[in-house]
Amino acid sequence: MSESFTFLRVTRKQSIATDITLFELAPPEGQELPAFTAGAHITVQTPSGVRRSYSLCGDPEQTATWQIAVKRDAKGRGGSQSMVDNVQAGDLLPTLPWANLFELNETAASYIFVAGGIGITPILSMMRRLISQGRTDFKLYYCTRDAAGTAFMDELNASDLAGKVKIHHDHGDPEKALDLWPVFERPSNAHVYCCGPQGLMDSVRDMTGHWPTERIHFESFGVSQTGFQENRAFDVVLQKSGLRVTVPKHQSILEALRACGHSVSSSCESGTCGSCRTTLIAGDVEHRDLVLRPEEQAHQIMVCVSRANSAELILDL
Repeated sequence: MSESFTFLRVTRKQSIATDITLFELAPPEGQELPAFTAGAHITVQTPSGVRRSYSLCGDPEQTATWQIAVKRDAKGRGGSQSMVDNVQAGDLLPTLPWANLFELNETAASYIFVAGGIGITPILSMMRRLISQGRTDFKLYYCTRDAAGTAFMDELNASDLAGKVKIHHDHGDPEKALDLWPVFERPSNAHVYCCGPQGLMDSVRDMTGHWPTERIHFESFGVSQTGFQENRAFDVVLQKSGLRVTVPKHQSILEALRACGHSVSSSCESGTCGSCRTTLIAGDVEHRDLVLRPEEQAHQIMVCVSRANSAELILDL
């Protein structure tokens, strides 16, 4: 990925649900933004210096402004906290070009969308695209904790989506989760797009195991950090230069390398896209990504999320 930032001005900052903030972005000199495809995301550099990717949730045909929505995660690595707490309307935000790892198949016969929490953002863009084409052959199942935590409520209750949206609140009780089995019991010619927490995605993946794989699409906003060891500092040795880099417990390998001037390709920075795949020479890795197959883990690592179990890792950099 290019390291050339484009600065976009925050023209609006608005709370749209519990812990979810909408940011509207525009070129500072009034230029048009490039067209993007539904499901795309942009990477931004937050005031804390870390980079995070956020889905573009507006109409892909809108070239005056872009919209992203950020859920503030108090238990995260600080990117969302920095965005919500430190970015204000009027600020210039460094961004990298849009990319799309979750692209809408516009030739599909029909669509089933499943979103959980902040996972509504790319799917909202997809629905807006379909509506602009005069298409109504889709249905959204949107799972949230409660009404206060449901983003884009006004948009989803608009007349052009009447009968197309089912919003379900579980109030934090797994026993009250939406039963999607009736939706997926009998395969159809629809394409399924699912974005949300890992538990929701795993559930949809299990229920669509008998569907054609090419019709099932997932995007995750990051790997759940539960079940892993507590972060601790370790060293990374770059074999080609001999450079030794200390990775603090609060930084990823990618961030530590970037801080010392070493560039590694990246996109999602959440362990889901594979852009930062790096060859591992030696060391014991705690793999935290959703990309590598078991047979790849002995000699590769995703440096955006994975960490070391050993005192050091040696990378082919």
